[in-house]
Amino acid sequence: MSDKSMVPTRFIFCVMVIAMFLLVPSFFFLLHLSNHSLIPRSVLELILVNNTSFDFKPSFKREQITPPPFPSQGSKVQPQSCQVSNSSQKPSSPRQQRKMACDPTRALLRVFMYDLPPEFHFGLLGWKGSVNQTWPNVNNPKHIPPYPGGLNLQHSVEYWLTLDLLSSNIAKVFRPCIAIRVQNASQADVIFVPFFSSLSYNRHSKIHGKEKVSVNKMLQERLVKFLMGREEWKRSGGKDHVIVAHHPNSMLDARRKLGSAMLVLADFGRYPSELANITKDIIAPYSHLVSTIPRTESGSYEERSTLLYFQGAIYRKDGGAIRQELYYLLKDEKDVHFAFGSIRRNGINQASQGMALSKFCLNIAGDTPSSNRLFDAIVSHCVPVIISDEIELPFEDVLDYSEFGLFVHASDAVEIKMHYIQYLRTNKITNYPAIGQFVRFLYSIRNNAGSKICSALQLQFFS
Repeated sequence: MSDKSMVPTRFIFCVMVIAMFLLVPSFFFLLHLSNHSLIPRSVLELILVNNTSFDFKPSFKREQITPPPFPSQGSKVQPQSCQVSNSSQKPSSPRQQRKMACDPTRALLRVFMYDLPPEFHFGLLGWKGSVNQTWPNVNNPKHIPPYPGGLNLQHSVEYWLTLDLLSSNIAKVFRPCIAIRVQNASQADVIFVPFFSSLSYNRHSKIHGKEKVSVNKMLQERLVKFLMGREEWKRSGGKDHVIVAHHPNSMLDARRKLGSAMLVLADFGRYPSELANITKDIIAPYSHLVSTIPRTESGSYEERSTLLYFQGAIYRKDGGAIRQELYYLLKDEKDVHFAFGSIRRNGINQASQGMALSKFCLNIAGDTPSSNRLFDAIVSHCVPVIISDEIELPFEDVLDYSEFGLFVHASDAVEIKMHYIQYLRTNKITNYPAIGQFVRFLYSIRNNAGSKICSALQLQFFS
């Protein structure tokens, strides 16, 4: 090969080496600027509780912040604060952030939401708009139909997600600006399907009168037909779509056809692993049913007279058979409350009072690995004892549940019953600061369910 041909080749090689040499230190410099994290700092700030540290471990040395009251059934939807995404202006406290408007162009997640007919969402709540009106007027909370109470409430994440997206384009509604609704699907990172599938199952899964199929099944069939005909679904095979199916029996007729989408679930108990798994789906928390105990009114560990508390259905199938075994083992223990209970006959108030007087609260697998009982225990400042070998917990990459709860294998709970109960009696192993930390996180989720789950989706989608 001649010298003329060698010179440009060597020159190009030298340029490539120099470029690589400059690229490596630049990469580490960027890492240093971002607190050694490839996850955007703003995502972490809005996913975590306001006073949680950024290394994914709760910090209990920060100033205690009292959470705002959660709106009860029929009350106004209380909008939350919005954080400004502005590199030149960094508010020093959450209180300052609440006073600032948000910049929609800097939203971390752009969401396109289908304008499905009301019968798929707020129409299930009895809402009827004017002709050609798809959504209630979220400018005025009085025009928003409330989500039903009782056991329905525990699966209400579908409702809060939808409201959060609807309010994301309203200037006067202050909310975290993680997720913003866009009007063009080509501009979106994910596509949200606003179907209240849990409510549909709870209220319309039975056949009435001359119906040949239930309203719930009919809506699922129509939803499948709608999505399969959309160019947005065809473009990705549904992989960028988000569907909420929080009730374990929701979407039973459509889940296999729509399983390529990102599902927002309570757990994976009734899904095969090829259909739902942690690599593509989101585990969302239940809404608690019992009353929240303010920290200032919470009894101390010594003041709580009941050692261990459980009230609920005892005879369960599948992994929930452990409840029956534990019932016969623990029902006669003097400082253990283990009894059948339901929401009927003032059951929720009884559970609220019982948990408030208990040191430890059992969260045992039932028909499915999870239940709202875990979150009921936490807002009661009762240390949760989780006996569910297959449970998946919400935001486990952010929250260390072992900081405020106990995990026991089902086999161990039965075999070493007496030793374990004695251990609870003789050891003060509660962490009220940690529970208080999680209570604040629950409030943040429940008042901002949309943005919290959308934060998780943003991490899931771009990871």
